[in-house]
Amino acid sequence: MAGSRERAVQWAIRLVLVFHFPSVGLAGRGATRHRQHIVRGRPLAAPRPRNEKGMNYQHLFGELNGKTISMALVGPKGGFGRSLLAQCRQIKSLRVAALCDLDIDGTLATLEQLGYPVNDVKVCTDEHAVRAAAAAGATVLISDFRLLDAVPCDIVVEATGHPETSVQIAKRAIERGVHVAMATKETDSVAGPYLNRLAVEHGVVYTTPDGDQPSNLINLVTWARVLGFDVVAAGKSSEYDYLFDPQTSTVHYAGQQQAAPGLADTWSLEAVQRNARAVLAARREALAGLPLSATPDYCEMNVVANSTGLVPAVDTLNYPICRPAELAEVFVPVEDGGILTRTGIVDVFNCLRRPDETSFAGGVFVVVRCNDAATWTLLREKGHLVSQSGKYACIYTPFHLMGIETPISLFSAVLHKRSSGSAEQARHAVMVARAERDWHAGETLVMGGHHHTIDGIAPLLRPTAEAHGLAPFYLAANKRLVRDVKQGDVVPIDAVEIGESVLADAWRLGAA
Repeated sequence: MAGSRERAVQWAIRLVLVFHFPSVGLAGRGATRHRQHIVRGRPLAAPRPRNEKGMNYQHLFGELNGKTISMALVGPKGGFGRSLLAQCRQIKSLRVAALCDLDIDGTLATLEQLGYPVNDVKVCTDEHAVRAAAAAGATVLISDFRLLDAVPCDIVVEATGHPETSVQIAKRAIERGVHVAMATKETDSVAGPYLNRLAVEHGVVYTTPDGDQPSNLINLVTWARVLGFDVVAAGKSSEYDYLFDPQTSTVHYAGQQQAAPGLADTWSLEAVQRNARAVLAARREALAGLPLSATPDYCEMNVVANSTGLVPAVDTLNYPICRPAELAEVFVPVEDGGILTRTGIVDVFNCLRRPDETSFAGGVFVVVRCNDAATWTLLREKGHLVSQSGKYACIYTPFHLMGIETPISLFSAVLHKRSSGSAEQARHAVMVARAERDWHAGETLVMGGHHHTIDGIAPLLRPTAEAHGLAPFYLAANKRLVRDVKQGDVVPIDAVEIGESVLADAWRLGAA
């Protein structure tokens, strides 16, 4: 009898561990790769990865004591890659097994600047040299991503920003049983659903990395849903702030300056509460000479949509120019004084502030419905953002620390087999390309610049049902047109010369 009770306790403990940490598994006879879990005698599907916001991270990742996780980083010289490398220097349990970049000398210089012992780095040009260097415990430095196949590692972090290359890197890693953290959002927007499914088939994790807005916003949305909130809107602030100097009545934006004499009249929260749409229209008119949108925003919201099921607010995204304190008044339905014609959406705002006010810093937010007036009145008194009507609240995270935060995603993937994004990505939105001029057959849609834009092409973000037959923005990038596309038209996929493209294959397979 005692033995039966002991076995029952052991199984109870095992079931609890499996529910909270799917990587533990149910070992024993009849266990399968996709195990079922029993609760009150009923089989349930394996639980989705839980959001880790608010967890005791030292407890969650206690297994790191005495253990080392090995990482290969592709694209170490960019802002994301460099910030990740900088933080890795502070984490004993995270080892840089390999670096891959076309600029070998530049990568070595970056490592030296960050204080890495460059004598421990071995430049390799063939598979034999890679294996020998790895066996000796050196950090392998290569320019050919195909040599990553010879590097023993737990996870590959892809941060090249080049979709055609990065999809191959991710695919090769997954197929050899290595986890992938995809920082190249351009690739994720096109191939994320396919790569996620491929990872599931191979028993590894494909994840968006914490520190970039998509992962941070997915975390916030799923956290809100677990708490039972109805998410009305989810979004982020755009790339650069609008800095208003009330002394000179000028606005500074990304190195540009514009006089805005009427902007002070739109400043008060009370004015927004009285008529948000009128105030936003006046601000947009006052700042008409400055950019209102940024291509990366559409890409990031595409990734979030595919991981959460939220859809674009409008295909151009709304981009209201507003102060953070106004978000709970602005991102609400039109009938309640806001700008939304539908709910359950992703969107972006331009952060307006004075130089002496804190930036939203490319942070993320959700607007949720309030279900108890007394509770939210109390929270408003504590300084939380609650709409004047008391029907909506904004919850936000005013930062994204790029690669500095990413180790959390790496630990979650390797130790717990959990993604920071969604375990069930699907195509809920498509970032498409609208011609801003007449394009002719034979021209190439050249992608370039810091924000990976295409001159003469504007991004749009459409629900999947409204994007049938259209080319994804980053699938069309750097491809030649096979027929004319008129100004104002959205580029159809049959107007683009695809040729041999792993990215195109991933796009087609991702629809299945």
